[in-house]
Amino acid sequence: MCSSHRGLDKSTWAAKGVYNKGMNLSKSEIAKETSLKPSRRSLPCLAQSYAYSKNLSQSTSLFQSAESESQAPTSVTLISADKAEQVNAEGDRKDSVLKCSFTDLSDFCLDLGKDKDYMDESEHANYDRSRLIKDFIPKDNSESKRRLPKNDMNYIASSGLLFKDGKKRIDYILVYRKSNIQYDKRNTFEKNLRAEGLMLEKEPAVANADIMFIKIHIPWDTLCKYAERLNIRMPFRKKSYYTDQRTKPMGSVHNYFRRLKKWMSQNPMVLDKSAFPDLKESDCYNGPFSRARIHHFIINNKDTFFSNATRSRIVYHMLQHTKYENGISKVGICKLINNGSYIAAFPPHEGAYKSSQPIKTNGPQNNRHLLYERWARWGMWYKHQPLDLIRLYFGEKIGLYFAWLGWYTGMLIPAALVGLCVFFYGIFTMNASQVSQEICKATEVFMCPLCDKNCSLQRLNESCIYAKVTYLFDNGGTVFFAIFMAIWATVFLEFWKRRRSTLTYTWDLVEWEEEEETPRPQFEAKYYKMERVNPISGKPEPYQPSSDKISRLLISISGIFFMISLVITAVFAVVVYRLVVMEQFASFKWNFIKQHWQFATSAAAVCINFVIIMALNLAYEKIAFLLTNLEFPRTESEWENSFALKMFLFQFVNLNSSIFYIAFFLGRFVGHPGNYNKLFNRWRLEECHPSGCLIDLCLQMGVIMFLKQIWNNFMELGYPLIQNWWSRHKIKRGIQDASIPQWENDWNLQPMNIHGLMDEYLEMVLQFGFTTIFVAAFPLAPLLALLNNIIEIRLDAYKFVTQWRRPLPARATDIGIWHGILEGIGILAVITNAFVIAITSDYIPRFVYEYKYGPCASHFEYGVNCLKGYVNNSLSFFDLSELGMGKSGYCRYRDYRGPPWSSKPYEFTLQYWHILAARLAFIIVFEHLVFGIKSFIAYLIPDVPKNLYDRIRREKYLVQEMMYEAELEHLQQQRRKSGHPVHHEWP
Repeated sequence: MCSSHRGLDKSTWAAKGVYNKGMNLSKSEIAKETSLKPSRRSLPCLAQSYAYSKNLSQSTSLFQSAESESQAPTSVTLISADKAEQVNAEGDRKDSVLKCSFTDLSDFCLDLGKDKDYMDESEHANYDRSRLIKDFIPKDNSESKRRLPKNDMNYIASSGLLFKDGKKRIDYILVYRKSNIQYDKRNTFEKNLRAEGLMLEKEPAVANADIMFIKIHIPWDTLCKYAERLNIRMPFRKKSYYTDQRTKPMGSVHNYFRRLKKWMSQNPMVLDKSAFPDLKESDCYNGPFSRARIHHFIINNKDTFFSNATRSRIVYHMLQHTKYENGISKVGICKLINNGSYIAAFPPHEGAYKSSQPIKTNGPQNNRHLLYERWARWGMWYKHQPLDLIRLYFGEKIGLYFAWLGWYTGMLIPAALVGLCVFFYGIFTMNASQVSQEICKATEVFMCPLCDKNCSLQRLNESCIYAKVTYLFDNGGTVFFAIFMAIWATVFLEFWKRRRSTLTYTWDLVEWEEEEETPRPQFEAKYYKMERVNPISGKPEPYQPSSDKISRLLISISGIFFMISLVITAVFAVVVYRLVVMEQFASFKWNFIKQHWQFATSAAAVCINFVIIMALNLAYEKIAFLLTNLEFPRTESEWENSFALKMFLFQFVNLNSSIFYIAFFLGRFVGHPGNYNKLFNRWRLEECHPSGCLIDLCLQMGVIMFLKQIWNNFMELGYPLIQNWWSRHKIKRGIQDASIPQWENDWNLQPMNIHGLMDEYLEMVLQFGFTTIFVAAFPLAPLLALLNNIIEIRLDAYKFVTQWRRPLPARATDIGIWHGILEGIGILAVITNAFVIAITSDYIPRFVYEYKYGPCASHFEYGVNCLKGYVNNSLSFFDLSELGMGKSGYCRYRDYRGPPWSSKPYEFTLQYWHILAARLAFIIVFEHLVFGIKSFIAYLIPDVPKNLYDRIRREKYLVQEMMYEAELEHLQQQRRKSGHPVHHEWP
């Protein structure tokens, strides 16, 4: 309740050192109390007040009624303005206590501004109560009422979300087959559920006679009991924020930001707030729910006081802690589903997601309909996400996923723009590139054969196109972009921490702690003979000996290394394939493939590698599942973290192993003409293209990234669409003109992935790796990721709203283990980009030539290109007569070796060692510089915004004020009982 401190439980007061013994006053004592004069410490709640129409005893009837939810909500009467004028009259003092006291049931604290920059003037003003009540009488906004989702009982009845009596709403659904013989377990389980206070009703399926649905309803009494037991926080007093307008500096800057905020409200990407009136919550202080002080909480309507998500969580908690047989471990719906007693358990959707009536004129039918129209439709791709509504419908855990995905997508915009600028810089300066010009004009330079049998001499100018394409990705902006992306990754993660802290505050998760998890059923069954006392709960529970845990962990690690070695073997097989087929493509009948045999070899290898990657991913999931179960994690969160880490390691190595090979090994150990290194003394190792290896790396990254995103999108949406279409087709074929109830429609939808959000996070984290790790070689990666994520958000939204059963609304305060993985990827990205620039690209050789061996080495001359002659300098000579092909003359190859006429032919020259030293120096300097910048930025950006930190401190201060207010009320009660005069301030 907005006007009372009593929404906090006793433990909260005891922790603060102040607990008011007079907080649990009887109704008669409260009725005898006179109204308090406004003091310097507390501002009485006078405005926007609601009171019960008869007396205060109705407040306790909310949880004493046996089936109060079947009745209409208790009516409340608005305090009229003319009655408010008599608040200070002596004769109406008792009546004023009933209408504005610490027992009202709505948010009627003073609303001192619409922007939450409220002016705390309790020390500077005398309050006219009648004027305050007149000013804050809520206006009848018919437009906003028309747009509210229809959550009343009439609509719930029309949606088929009630029991057969038309009064009790459905909170959860259980499904089983009549042919299943484990009816004893079900009967015991259902009997115990009824004993716990739940109401159950069975109804057979319309389309399948073997399917039986159990509809579960949780009454008000049981809701209150378990809300108190689970310490569910509910609103009890409206918040107020302090801003001293008189001392605020820089008024012009403040006005500028106000105008900017007003312009932002007209931004087409911003959601229309009038379409989401239900999201404007009471903005109240929350405290653990207590039945003894229920009259302190803001209960405008008991049917909507507990949200659907809260009701589902409470029911699921009861389902998880109800026995079905005698025994310590014979508990929970999950075990019953695993042994086949039930086949599904899920909360129902709120109704259909489509309506024949347009939402603009008739408003949304329910929150699911509103989510579909304003979020899940493809036409809303450019709009911001309604995170509050997502959280309200799906829970905080899924809400945080979409908040993180939206934040990641938004942060990709500057990265994509900078990458696009680097790419266009390469396009505009491509023809002016000295290296490209020299390659394109080298008509008399012949390159040595790239294979032994079917390859012939190749003119260097035939690589002109490849040289220009390589320049698009390897130009002057490459180093800048690599540094930018390393800093971008840090800024993204640091600002996400700030965004997360804001969301956790807004969603009242700051003081929320996840309840102590119970051991998994598999863990209990394995170690039920070994028990020890849990240090948290103080109860005996099974435990895993350290020796057993270490041995199982070592076996699991061995399995991980075995799978990684299997990935390396697959990459090696692809390398052998490239070595075998390049001879075939070089002698191919088609002239196009014969001329571009290197490109054909790389493209075919990429496609085969992609098929192997997707095939191995299926095997990895099963193996990771087996290895995680082999470890026997104690809790579900430990199981999820272990499984997620294994899946990430497997898929990361699987996706990037071939890319690492091309980036750092392709063409590095081939030898030189006349002395080539051969695999198994048979196949000559593959060389890079005359224009460099970067084009192969770009091709590998682009194809895998593009194809994988298409495949993932199909599996996420296309596969469920096909399955759901087939289910509807079977229903239509089996029955005709039958009305399918909502819960049966939900049953025909696909269940959420068995691993929850793991697949969603894994896909995005792997994409983050593609975007950052090799971004120096492929600056268009952020753009492709941005385009994919714009589709991904609406695809996931459409999937959650229309194609999946409603998942259990779970709570969470962060994205879990994935944040640590993202930070690890950010560190790895700095290292790999340093190596890509130094080793894979020609940036360092060009740099050394420009300042050591080129025309500008001794002195700089204006108008002279410092890279003039670089191509000729980077190619070594080889005597063709040594090949035994009957040809004379010289051919060229990419390396820094001495010519055949030198004293040490084909040995590395001094320039080679200069370039090698420069590469190592660049790696060290680049890594230290970027890591220093990253650390400095992380230090500068606090995890919690300053204004939010001040707001949290302000709320702690206000809680202290409420404690003083409670003590003042207690002292007045004591003085009144003893006959002493009552003081309105501290005695």
